[in-house]
Amino acid sequence: MIVSIDNNSGFCFGVTSAIRTAEEELAKGQLFCLGDIVHNGQEVKRLEQLGLETIDYDDLRTLHNVRVLLRAHGEPPSTYHIAHNNGIEIIDATCPVVKKLQERIHKTYIEHRDAQIVIYGKAGHAEVIGLQGQTNNTAIIIENEKDLDKIDFTRDIYLFSQTTKSVEGFRTLIDVIKSRKNGGVFEYHDTICRSVANRVEHLKAFAAEQDLVLFVGGRKSSNAKVLFEHCREANSNTYFIESANEVKEDLSSFNLSPTTKIGICGATSTPQWLMQQVAEALQKLQKQIQKS
Repeated sequence: MIVSIDNNSGFCFGVTSAIRTAEEELAKGQLFCLGDIVHNGQEVKRLEQLGLETIDYDDLRTLHNVRVLLRAHGEPPSTYHIAHNNGIEIIDATCPVVKKLQERIHKTYIEHRDAQIVIYGKAGHAEVIGLQGQTNNTAIIIENEKDLDKIDFTRDIYLFSQTTKSVEGFRTLIDVIKSRKNGGVFEYHDTICRSVANRVEHLKAFAAEQDLVLFVGGRKSSNAKVLFEHCREANSNTYFIESANEVKEDLSSFNLSPTTKIGICGATSTPQWLMQQVAEALQKLQKQIQKS
């Protein structure tokens, strides 16, 4: 087998920074994290073994005088208020791109109280919860064209996007809203992170070059689900796995040979060390095949 790892896969800048911050703060003492620091169970487990304690919002309300890390996805203002009232020290690892987007949405909300602020994103996603909180939870969340009936097309509309959504999907929404607009202002702001969006074409090219693709990601990750589908479009022999433990099972039905090209890639929430573990598992499997 010829095994290659996609060098452009793995943590984005915001996640890398959050992980580094967690490691640095853990060296100072007890540290809690509000929600999974990244949507990858393997990386969460690694950090928990270092002492990171994952909590939810109910836990946050009961804690006092502790340190809590906010992950790259960002948080609504209500989280900061709870922390202040409970004497909690916030370690803010919000991605700078997300932080800037939060500020832009809040500014628009303050300056245009009668307008509709629309966010193209996944309802319930951690980042979207933080963005909606900038509007006192009045923003309208649009996941696809079917949700557009939530909008009053006679009123002013200000459209933003979750940072990890697709550029194509955002442009489609813009065109449909323009076609349906009936008076009032329509402003749209492309707030999609290009370090994430630009991965799509590269991933598709990488996948197309392989005989078999193993996409490594967390099943909780929205980004992983989207990027996996793009890989599968380019190569139907693409399989989603969470860890190296799944390698043997997933490859057992394939007729592998010394010239079989296997590509390993992942999401923005997939650590490089995990993809390397998959590569090592493939190498062990290859040795077993050679002996048999």
